[in-house]
Amino acid sequence: MSLLLEEIIRSVEALLKLRNRNQEPYVDPNLDPVLLVPGIAGSILNAVDHESGKEERVWVRIFGADHEFRTKMWSRFDPSTGKTISLDPKTSIVVPQDRAGLHAIDVLDPDMIVGRESVFYFHEMIVEMLGWGFEEGKTLFGFGYDFRQSNRLQETLDQFAKKLETVYKASGEKKINVISHSMGGLLVKCFMGLHSDIFEKYVKNWIAIAAPFRGAPGYITSTLLNGMSFVNGWEQNFFVSKWSMHQLLIECPSIYELMCCPYFKWEIPPVLELWREKQSNDGVGSSDVVLESYRSLESLEVFTKSLSNNTADYCGESIDLPFNWKIMEWTHKTKKVLASAKLPSQVKFYNIYGTTLETPHSVCYGNEKMPVKDLTNLRYFQPTYICVDGDGTVPVESAMADGLEAVARVGVPGEHRGILNDHRVFRMLKKWLNVGEPDPFYNPINDYVILPTTFEMKKYHENGLEVASVKESWDIMSDDNNIGTAGSTMSSISVSEPGNDQNPQAEARATLTVQPQNDGRQHVELNAVSVSVDA
Repeated sequence: MSLLLEEIIRSVEALLKLRNRNQEPYVDPNLDPVLLVPGIAGSILNAVDHESGKEERVWVRIFGADHEFRTKMWSRFDPSTGKTISLDPKTSIVVPQDRAGLHAIDVLDPDMIVGRESVFYFHEMIVEMLGWGFEEGKTLFGFGYDFRQSNRLQETLDQFAKKLETVYKASGEKKINVISHSMGGLLVKCFMGLHSDIFEKYVKNWIAIAAPFRGAPGYITSTLLNGMSFVNGWEQNFFVSKWSMHQLLIECPSIYELMCCPYFKWEIPPVLELWREKQSNDGVGSSDVVLESYRSLESLEVFTKSLSNNTADYCGESIDLPFNWKIMEWTHKTKKVLASAKLPSQVKFYNIYGTTLETPHSVCYGNEKMPVKDLTNLRYFQPTYICVDGDGTVPVESAMADGLEAVARVGVPGEHRGILNDHRVFRMLKKWLNVGEPDPFYNPINDYVILPTTFEMKKYHENGLEVASVKESWDIMSDDNNIGTAGSTMSSISVSEPGNDQNPQAEARATLTVQPQNDGRQHVELNAVSVSVDA
């Protein structure tokens, strides 16, 4: 071989970099516009001072994060309007509209350098789509919103309607591809249910990703009782504390609307379990430890008792923050809107959901040795979960139950937020959005996706020889369960070059192994080695 494996790869990379430096960003004027809609906690939020007009980011930020969050973001629900209003009367929460709305949903803390990936939201998808030829403000847009609010708050729906009209006009009156993530799917479905005529007028395709159509039972139960961490690992030390987030979410209709749908026929109904210490009737004052189990509606009484004395200190004033039954009444009406929403005949719907991760479904507090004695202390207990298949947050069963006529429903192994960066998803989007030339690795009949999952290359010298090795693997995903039932297969190939005055003697060997997996998947692995006389 005239060039070793590594030299070939480096030559290709160098050529691509050289071309990129000399080219303007690629723009395809024929693309239909795309509007990205995030989920809960997926929009940058700024607090605006009413007197000075100054704006400062309160979600997400590093420095002074918890203090500013509690001061500017904590709120109370107003049942007369259905809106949650900030406790600080001197400020209002707004969403920045820079970059056609993309700034608010791209990197949630643009100031962060170390660990920046932890605050990526649509960032990698935006970068990918710009590479496909989309252009900010002409064919690519974002819709950030105040995620504290109800998914059917008219103010938010009015903003969404205005955004659809803006995108439609900016793109030359082309119909829009809406891509939603997580709770954004509930917002879109509420809008579709309440404003079907506007939705049909402006929308061509709706692609929902990781949407909790029937709720996220285990995740939301523990969130209401114990709070939520937006990021994991050491980075969470820089952000809002779990307790501060808990006190905010108690007054957020959006969280209540993510609770388990009680009228959905779950394969295994989610429950809230408590190990409780009960006084026995033996007359000697002894006690027994029993395991109590509560279905979704029954568990509301547990929420009520456990949060009965929940308070927060706001600027020196103690504020009661119990479980809010007024929000539950509002939520009941939201659930009805979601259940009755119909897909307009001119709109196509696609559903992508995450799989293969242990996902909280039922929640248990206490154990036989340390039972729950007082429900008001429940928020100090560490929950344990009974898990099902899903993306770590939303169970597959909930995500698939969209109740709509879907063109396709595709499960992708991945984590709830990380699925937005998944190349499997990117390939599907290219297909459904009709971007560029047909993907030679995508088969629309069997709906399978081929993509590289790992790439590793090594190079070393030994006994006068130069050795290079490459290991690369792919996953082939398909809805055809028969594709993965055959046995493993292995193929090999070898190529040699005798060498001359200009090029050393070289030889390369490659082995390709195809291994069947579950659910119609195949794992393909390539191992290649080249050896040449050390020049």
